[in-house]
Amino acid sequence: MASSTLSTAWLRYRLRWKRRRLLYRALRKRRQLSVVSDKTRLIQKEHIIAASTVRNEMVRLPYFLEHHRNLGVHHFLIVDNASEDGTSEYLAEQPDVSLWTTAHSYRLSRFGLDWLTWLQGQHASGHWCLTLDADELLIYPHYETRPLPALIEWLDRTGRQSFGALMLDMYPKGPVLDQPYAPGDDPTQTLSWFDGGNYMIQKQAPNQNLWIQGGVRARAFFSEDPRRAPTMGKVPLVKWHWRYVYVNSSHALLPRELNHLYDEMGGEKTSGILLHTKFLNTVVEKSAEEKERQQHFQNSALYEDYYDALLNNPDLWCEHSTRITGWRQLEAMGLMSRGNWI
Repeated sequence: MASSTLSTAWLRYRLRWKRRRLLYRALRKRRQLSVVSDKTRLIQKEHIIAASTVRNEMVRLPYFLEHHRNLGVHHFLIVDNASEDGTSEYLAEQPDVSLWTTAHSYRLSRFGLDWLTWLQGQHASGHWCLTLDADELLIYPHYETRPLPALIEWLDRTGRQSFGALMLDMYPKGPVLDQPYAPGDDPTQTLSWFDGGNYMIQKQAPNQNLWIQGGVRARAFFSEDPRRAPTMGKVPLVKWHWRYVYVNSSHALLPRELNHLYDEMGGEKTSGILLHTKFLNTVVEKSAEEKERQQHFQNSALYEDYYDALLNNPDLWCEHSTRITGWRQLEAMGLMSRGNWI
């Protein structure tokens, strides 16, 4: 018993210092950011914040902003990583977007986390904050009629400080390049299929988050080595504090108690879905750029086969694909849960 207590205390000490190191990294990396449009004076106490790092996302941004505004997001903190397609100019014109820009390395900023950690600490502390990529759309039970303020009121009342979601890869039927998409359209009208039954879950040490792998990327690109497939579990919604920090993407945080989004006694906790819209017809061009820049994986050379497969304009649909019909379908399939909310 004494040995176990000592081991636990030592682990907590290590994680506490890891969190401090990551916060210090963010402090140093703040110098890489140049402000383009700072509207944070408009943020009020009750406002819900969203934070994102983007690059060349002009195609997705109109619907991304519209969707999350409709959910109840009041203000967006966005870092533009040297876009060349009008992204920065478009975002600077938005009345609820504060924008910073940088040409520094996305990979060496912990994939944008260092930049966002600094901005969240400055402007989101005390607020519920969504951390999202531009190709992610949050949904949850009753999201059409119960916007984020209602969900957050319930989370506050029940003592929860974070909310988990499964990232669900959406894809079209047919070669991805052959599916038209116009900025502002709902991408799920084009990407209306998903893999529903090939997910593996394990509890990850030492952060105690759930490590989920599966979906179409595991099936189509990593079938020979599924352990290399992307992880699909995320913690996108957090009541932010300046001492908090994401460890890798939004898959896990410190303090690790924020990762306790599951019931180990056999029940279910309320959770959502991040509809992942990566496989629009822009994915082939973006994959060529990502392969050349090598900014999206810690060891990008290991993923060259993945990029090559995307460059071949794949048809990701198969006879086991499922067409999305709504959140009730996703709940019935066990991909999200109402838990004891509503």
